[in-house]
Amino acid sequence: MAVTLRDVAARAEVSIATASRAFQRPELVATASRERVLAAAEELGYRPNRSARALITGHAGVFGVIVPDLENPFFPAVLKGAQARAHQRGAQLLITDAGEAPEGELPLVRTLAGQVDGIVLCSSRMDEESLAEAAGLTPLSLVNRVSAALPGVVADPDPGIPAAVQHLRRTGHRRLGYVGGPAVSRSDAARREIIARICGASGMEWEDIGSFPPTVEGGRSAAEAVLLTEVSAVLVYNDVMALALMERLRGLGVEVPGGISVVGWDDIPFSALVTPGLSTVRVPRYDMGVAAIDLLDGGGAGPGASPAAGAPPRISLPTRFVPRGSAARAAASQ
Repeated sequence: MAVTLRDVAARAEVSIATASRAFQRPELVATASRERVLAAAEELGYRPNRSARALITGHAGVFGVIVPDLENPFFPAVLKGAQARAHQRGAQLLITDAGEAPEGELPLVRTLAGQVDGIVLCSSRMDEESLAEAAGLTPLSLVNRVSAALPGVVADPDPGIPAAVQHLRRTGHRRLGYVGGPAVSRSDAARREIIARICGASGMEWEDIGSFPPTVEGGRSAAEAVLLTEVSAVLVYNDVMALALMERLRGLGVEVPGGISVVGWDDIPFSALVTPGLSTVRVPRYDMGVAAIDLLDGGGAGPGASPAAGAPPRISLPTRFVPRGSAARAAASQ
């Protein structure tokens, strides 16, 4: 005989209504009661019927997440955070990959909209018009993207980038380069502005090395461009590119950090495992995933939120510079 919600409620010694809320709206149930319901469901092997729930409540109990590239190691921690929070809210995740194609995001939203209660868009590169159309199909929250019309969570480049630049200055570097990501990336533009501001205030020079794909090949292709400059250190759009840049520089006979110091962005797990370890700006990726689900599910803005009056909530989580072996004292000639 199939286990029912009535069985779970009886085992947990709560009403059927409380047991139902523990799955549908867990934030409305006292912690002790919710934990008893979940424990009872686990013991009895009960799983909520998503189709029946959708018919009764109007909610599918599923959130969609669209990422640009599942192979990019930035996103697993974001997805882990989103999944953990979704499970706490009695929901599941439906994850899909846009293949680094901005034009592919809106069709994915159209496909998922009827199956989910809302969608988290990670590092979306849709234009505002497309975002508005997507928001008309289903609730949205953004990760690593700012929009005046939609709630979102971002990694604040302050204080991470200023700390990285000041570290390089203290170790004797005076000419920095920036290896950028996609030209359409808004976070990329924000980092350029901060680098320019910090360098200008501290009397350092900086050079825009260019925009490159946010991939291994993008990092490798940037190596030759870096060597055409006279910079002694580079900040790179993400860790994947930075690690590939280091590998390519060594292949060209340039030591890191002996010849050029390198600083990445993200602090993916591989960054601490290479030799030398990659200095980088740590992004709270897991927390970004948690916050994105909270925003999508009406859980409140939470810490770091600073919504203007009448504006959708926006959460800005701080970054932190993590010094490792790839950034060292500049050569005496610098």
